[in-house]
Amino acid sequence: MRTASHPQTLLHPALPGLALAGAVAWAAMRLGDIPWLQEHGFSALTVAIVLGILLGNTLYPRLAAPCGEGVKLSKQTLLRAGIILYGFRLTFQDIAHVGVTGVAVDAAMLLSTFGLAWLAGVKLLKLDRDAALLIGAGSSICGAAAVMATEPVLRARSEQVTVAISTVVIFGSLAIFLYPLLYTLQAEPVWGVRLPDFGIYIGSTVHEVAQVLAAARSIDQHTADVAVITKMVRVMMLAPFLLMLSMKAGAAPGGQRGKLSIPWFAFAFIGVVLLNSFLPLPAALNQIVLQADTFMLAMAMAALGLTTHLSAIRNAGIKPLLLGAILFGWLVAGGALINGALGRLLG
Repeated sequence: MRTASHPQTLLHPALPGLALAGAVAWAAMRLGDIPWLQEHGFSALTVAIVLGILLGNTLYPRLAAPCGEGVKLSKQTLLRAGIILYGFRLTFQDIAHVGVTGVAVDAAMLLSTFGLAWLAGVKLLKLDRDAALLIGAGSSICGAAAVMATEPVLRARSEQVTVAISTVVIFGSLAIFLYPLLYTLQAEPVWGVRLPDFGIYIGSTVHEVAQVLAAARSIDQHTADVAVITKMVRVMMLAPFLLMLSMKAGAAPGGQRGKLSIPWFAFAFIGVVLLNSFLPLPAALNQIVLQADTFMLAMAMAALGLTTHLSAIRNAGIKPLLLGAILFGWLVAGGALINGALGRLLG
């Protein structure tokens, strides 16, 4: 009799939590279709974590016991699966569309922004290392998705992840309104730098894909096309970034080597990009896969929100916002200088 009930025992603990995270994700995707939210760069992922936090600090504490297992599964396993399937949004051919300049600018911005996050966050502001690196990952690569992908490598706490996501969302949203204004000022030219391609500038410096699209569309369609491609090439750098970070994460305090955390899902991510580059799925099937991917990532974001207490964010203090502001200032001003310099050198 025990054998017959064993499958049910395996499945039952996760089902309530999966259902709850799935319901929040479904609601977030519906809300994410609202034109006003799209125009202001709020994706389904951003909405999902907001809804999750609202429930997590009101109703969820009463449901935590039966839902905990499924919420944990959503936050860990579904997160990795979602990052892997994210590769179906990218191809290596995308690199050709932005050329050497776009790739060089993306790489320079990633390395400089993440390096600044470590220096300013850990050395200057004395932030917890994982908190600083999560904010750095979100600022330098692709916002909330990069924070979520970095979390399993660092084994960061839920509240650290939420603080990092909140920080990059705040400044990424500000970028939507700032960059169109900077474009109009460029005729001066702004900072004495004439940017060769404003689309590359936006794509290499704005946090989220949705925010890149919202900011660039306010200028013109060509800028939007170049900005999105540049941004997707930057997103593609997530995999090698995670591999390098995992090597650093394996170093324990005191100079001793800890257990190396190998992000196997990063290899799978690269494999999916490779597959999508040379053996792409039919358009209809690819659309279904991308919808499923968005849903899984939204479930992961919802689960993250459900397990985050606002008191933890308050306890984090002003320092994470200060770090986010420093990085945002570098993305805007330093990004303009790097775009101008490399654009003239390589263009």
